[in-house]
Amino acid sequence: MSVEDLHLNLRNLQESDYPQLKCLMDGIYDDIGGAWPEHTINRLIAEFPDGQLVIEDGDKLIGVALTALVDYDAFSNPHKYDDLIGHREVILNKADGDALYGLDALIDKAYRGYRLGRRLYEARKELCRSMNLRSILAGGRIPQYHEYAAELSPTEYIDKVERREIHDPILSFQLANGFLVKRLLRQYLPEDEDSQGYATLLEWNNILFEPAERVLESRKTMIRVGAVQWQMREFASVEAVLKQVEYYVDALSDYQSDFAVFPELFNTPLIGLLDDQSDPVRCIRFLAGFTERFKQEISRMAVAYNINIVAGSMVEVGEDNELYNVTYLCHRDGEIDRQAKLHITPQERRDWIIKGGDELAVFETDAGRIGMLICYDVEFPELSRLLADQDMDILMVPFWTDTKNSYLRVRHCAQARAIENECYVVVCGSVGNLPSIESLDIQYAQSAVFSPSDFAFPHDAVMAETTPNTEMIMFSDLDLERLKVLRSEGSVTNLKDRRKDLFDLRLRDWSWKSGSRQD
Repeated sequence: MSVEDLHLNLRNLQESDYPQLKCLMDGIYDDIGGAWPEHTINRLIAEFPDGQLVIEDGDKLIGVALTALVDYDAFSNPHKYDDLIGHREVILNKADGDALYGLDALIDKAYRGYRLGRRLYEARKELCRSMNLRSILAGGRIPQYHEYAAELSPTEYIDKVERREIHDPILSFQLANGFLVKRLLRQYLPEDEDSQGYATLLEWNNILFEPAERVLESRKTMIRVGAVQWQMREFASVEAVLKQVEYYVDALSDYQSDFAVFPELFNTPLIGLLDDQSDPVRCIRFLAGFTERFKQEISRMAVAYNINIVAGSMVEVGEDNELYNVTYLCHRDGEIDRQAKLHITPQERRDWIIKGGDELAVFETDAGRIGMLICYDVEFPELSRLLADQDMDILMVPFWTDTKNSYLRVRHCAQARAIENECYVVVCGSVGNLPSIESLDIQYAQSAVFSPSDFAFPHDAVMAETTPNTEMIMFSDLDLERLKVLRSEGSVTNLKDRRKDLFDLRLRDWSWKSGSRQD
């Protein structure tokens, strides 16, 4: 049979299909009793029509997958096939079940080799997702086991199949389709002599499942991020800067953004209010004097415009009277979170005597779990990996760079972080020339949103980007569900495939006492 002769169609099973179904099942299940009675099939169709799938070639039925709804807690534990069957061979479909149970899946022997079984399984998985069910369970026969029973126990046989040292027509297929063996079932189907009564309890986990009690409380999964590529300009007052900030917050809110992101040290032009800029430390401490007001005003904007704001970064005077470069996450519910820059550049350390922070965290929002790393910090991959271990969805990177090569360090590292940690990364910088203020003479930026690099994302892994060195706003819609699927079923799964037997990474728990660090 040539591929050109095929006319395949996937649809739901109908009562009129029973004669062909019986012929198909009798031919394949001749060793365990053949087809289900017609009344059994008709009742299953009536109770759960969406779960009964067939593939036809023209008018010929060539494949079928029968499925029931079950209670996960009951059937994820040891059970027998008879536990699914009631009086007069009625399949016990549980209308309010929270899992699918794969009863039968079979393909006409003449059509094997076209991967039609995989097509039925993918349709089952999509049904599981669309119904928001916990998983797909199945009792899988191991029909080749009788050939090895004299030398291998059932668990040894399963282990060799998993390691591909033995091919089992059912178990090997299930494993290739993303199912995992949960346990060995004994006397599952006693009449199955080839499997010697044994079966595997298999499970495919629906990573998108949301428990019913959490559906109303669940966070958004499609997130809109807006970023401001900020023009550094002279300002006559603090009020003028805040007015410009509010202008952009208003604009981003009008486009229903969940986040507004500003660049690192975006309010630095206020140093221009000083007549004497000869002392860099005096200048930066002068700037730090405005931080509390900016924090409170931007928090007010977050509430008033119903948008979460990553407030770029500002210089903060700590309780120890040291200076820190800090970004604030102003939630739209009024809460404020704080993340200090951990790695300080030589210029910050030399000219401004800025100190690195000691805390790193992922912050829960109503639109995903986010991490925040300021500029230079994104060039240290350990930080992003620690955040990824806390289930970060989006990494926000406010930055401030003067030249293109400086910018490219941030950009290339940010793209690597998106791939390594299977997350979105937003980089947001400032532009413009301001020769009248020390250290603000030139800026270079091209703000962007990066994604992991896989089929579900843009071919260049760039979700959006601005025009270089132009003041503007940028939007990007980020699908958090795609990250879940990527982490489980991507072409590569970087987080899952780490060799934790060879290495690990942890954030050291420092405490301060008498001016010294102690473990």
